[in-house]
Formats: sequence, C-alpha cells, structure tokens
Amino acid sequence: MFPLHSSAQLNSVLLHHLRRRRLTDAVEAFRSNSHLTDTTSWNLMLSGYVTHGRPQCAHKMFDEMPHRDIVSWNTILSAFRRTGRPLLAFQHFLRMLRAGVSPNGATLTTMVAAVPSSNLIPQLHSMAIRAGLTLNSILGTALVGGYASLEDPVSMRRAFGDIPVKNPVSWTSLILGYMELGKLRDAENVFETMPVRNVVAWTTMINGCIDNGKLNEARRYFDQMPQRNVITWTSMIKGYQRNNQHEEALNLFIRMRRRSDVCPNQFTYSTVLAACAMVGSLHFGQSIHGQISRSLSQWDVVLSTSLVEMYGKCGDVSYAARSFDSCETRTVASWNSMIGCYAKNGLSTRALEEFEKMIEEGVRPDPITFVCLLTACVHGGLVDEGVHYFNSMERKFCIEPRLEHYGCMVDLFGRSGNIEKAENLIERMPFEADIAVWGAFLTACGWHSSLEHGLSAAKAMQRLHKDHPVVYSMMLKVYGERGVWTRFDELKEKMQCKRLRKQRAVSWIESASTQLQQL
Repeated sequence: MFPLHSSAQLNSVLLHHLRRRRLTDAVEAFRSNSHLTDTTSWNLMLSGYVTHGRPQCAHKMFDEMPHRDIVSWNTILSAFRRTGRPLLAFQHFLRMLRAGVSPNGATLTTMVAAVPSSNLIPQLHSMAIRAGLTLNSILGTALVGGYASLEDPVSMRRAFGDIPVKNPVSWTSLILGYMELGKLRDAENVFETMPVRNVVAWTTMINGCIDNGKLNEARRYFDQMPQRNVITWTSMIKGYQRNNQHEEALNLFIRMRRRSDVCPNQFTYSTVLAACAMVGSLHFGQSIHGQISRSLSQWDVVLSTSLVEMYGKCGDVSYAARSFDSCETRTVASWNSMIGCYAKNGLSTRALEEFEKMIEEGVRPDPITFVCLLTACVHGGLVDEGVHYFNSMERKFCIEPRLEHYGCMVDLFGRSGNIEKAENLIERMPFEADIAVWGAFLTACGWHSSLEHGLSAAKAMQRLHKDHPVVYSMMLKVYGERGVWTRFDELKEKMQCKRLRKQRAVSWIESASTQLQQL
C-alpha cells in the first residue's frame, strides 16, 4: 500500500475497504497508520465492526476511543440494538447524557427500537419534544411502534399525528400498531384514508386480519389487491395453513402458479410442504419437490427440513432420509424431523439410533427432540428406554419435562400394562392433566380391563372436561361389564342427546396434485 500522509487519505482508504466488505484490510490500514487517525477514522472502524457483525470488537474499540462525537454514540447504541442488548444500550445512553452529548433524532430512534415494551418510550418522546426535535418520519414511526408495544393506542395515534410529512412507512406502522392491539376497525379506517396504498400496506392488512382470526377478511383484501408479490401470496397461503385449511392453501398455491407470473420462494414452498404434510398428500408434495429442484439452485435448512417433515408425515421414510442426508446444514429442527419420521412410521429403534448420531455430531436436543424420542418408545413398546430418556432430560440435558413429555410416559406405561405406574405419574405431575393425558390413560385402562382405575380416572376427567366422548366411552364400558344396565342406558341416551360420537375421518381427494403436475 502506498504511504499515506493525511487523515483524509486514511479515511478514504478505510471507506474504500469497508464498502467492499474487506474488514481485515481496513483494520490493517487503521493500525499501520495510527498516527493519522482522527474521530472520523475511529467512527469508520466502529461502523465497520457493527456492519460486519462484530459487536464485541465494536464495543472494545468504542471504549478505546480518545474522543467521541454523536456519530460514535449512535453507532455503538445501534450495535446494542442489533444484538438485542437493551440494558447495555440504556447504560450507554445514560453515559452519553452524562458526558454532555445531546441526542439527535437518530439517537432517539435507535433507543426507541432498542427498548420496546418499556416505560422509557414516553420519556424518549418527551426528550425529543424538549430538545425541539421535529418528529420526522423515521423517529415518528419508531414512536408509533413503541406505543403499540406499550398497548397505548391514544399516544400511538398522537405520535403519528405529530409527524409533519407522513410517508407510506408511517401509515403502515400505524395500521400494524392497531392490528397488534386487535383494533381491526381502526386499522381499516387508517387504511381507507391512506393517500397511497402500496403492496406493503395491503400485505400488512392481510397479515393483521390473519393474526386476529379474520381469515375471510384477509382473503377479501387479498382479492381486492391491484398487484401482488410473492410475499403477499405466501402470507395468504400461510394464513390458510396456520388455520388448518390446508386444502385451501394448496388450491391457492395452484392458482398462484396458473394465474400469476410471481415465482414462489423458499418460504412459499416451505408453507406448501407443511400443508401437504398435514393432509398426507404425497403426490402433491412430490410435485412440489420437483418444482423446487427445477427452480431453486440453493435451499436453506428450513426448506430442507420441510421436505423431511413432508415425506415423514406422508409415510415415505426412504425419501425423508434422502432429503435429510442431502442437508448441507442440519439444525436441531432437522434432526427432530428425522427422528419424528422414524417414530411415527414405527421404526422406533432407528429413531433412537438417529438421536445418538445427533448427540455425536454435537447438536444439543430441545424439548421437541424428547417428544419425538418418547413417541418412538411408545410406538415400539420400549419402556426401559423411555424411562431412561425421560430421566436424562433434566439430569443430563437440563431440559425440564413438559406436559407432553409426561403424557408420552403415561401412554408408554399404560400401553405396557403398567396402569399403576401411569396413575402414579399423573398424580406426581407438576401440571394438571389435560385431555390427551387422561385419554391415553383411559384407553390403556380399557385395553387392559382395568375398570376400577378407569372409572376413577373417568370421573376425574369429567370434572375437567364434562362432555368429552372418551369419558362416556369408558363409563359405558364399566357399566356394561358390571351389568349395570340402567346406568348404561341412561348414559347412552345422554350421549345421543348431546350427539357425542366419534367423528368420521375425511380425506382430501388429491386431484389437485394432477393439476399441479401440469403446470
């Protein structure tokens, strides 16, 4: 590198390297020309560390700075905001004020974003007013979001009204705030009065309606949109998928492919694969897999995991394993999907072996991992193994068992005929048993003709879930085997009056997969 003779030259070189994301070269230039550094040089390096995801280096450099200006303080506050460290952001904000440096709009915007759901929001707002700072669109929009997080719609609307020049981002932020507070009518009124409605505003309305359980309203806005992008399509498809309307999700995806020139992205495909998994539509899922292979050169771990999940839930274990083996990066979610695949398809030993491989590769399990493991033990009748893994959760992996883990153990003990162990576990649970736990226990009592345990459990369950069909089924079985026909007839008549009967399973006709293959 040619010799530098001034701070201006050094700063130009630093800027050149940082713009080209050559952080190492910038560090070398900064250190080798330390005699030429000024506050701008330090700020450039500080910003470089933050931009390149090196917050600890930024913090260290900030502490070493001989002089700091407002840019220095704003940069370090931004670093703490990005890394989710609100306490450090607040501590440094106080240091800044004590050092006599007055905050500007960028400072307050950063702080509002750094301390959401905090009572500091009104104080930061007051500070802006006392300092005579005009609420530009950036600071005003941040305050709107801050008051929304405080569930203060009056102050949120006031902050929006104080913005002198409102842009689409400001309007959308107010709509989003009302949606987060469940005030759909207010959000709709703002949307209707919005001067220019862009795709982001329309999509915010759609997502807000979905989040508030108004799926039909979301579809109405979707259908009215003058123009849609891939985010809009994916939002609506995911809305159906989240609300268990999986057939509608798949039908909308077909419409997207047929009537739109918008190409699906990885999020779209992941959502559609999840819908395929829930309806057990293997043919549709295979068609999606083919589209992914043709249209995407690289897949992220979420999409790869979605493929494993889809094949596993549709019963194609070999293709689930192939998809898993092709994952370049495997997260705990990927391993959970594969372990769960083996568990649900009756390959219990394979599921346990996969867990051991996961541990060998240094991937730390989470609570879902143990649900998959214990499910494998239930399906395989592996009582000793189930007890071992259940006990290892807290002892070895510091994972506190949840209700679903206890439910698996009750099911495991019950299926193996250990009714008393199952009952004792229910009594020792730190939670109140839910329908799934009682249902597993009552089913086991029925299988093993343990009518006394079943009757007492049915009565306990009846206190919590008065009209659940499982309760009546067990009590009918007890009264029938004991020959108490008067109570049997009374209970059966009561069930008929309440229309309590098992619901017939309905499968979706997969003609849609043929349509998709034609695209």
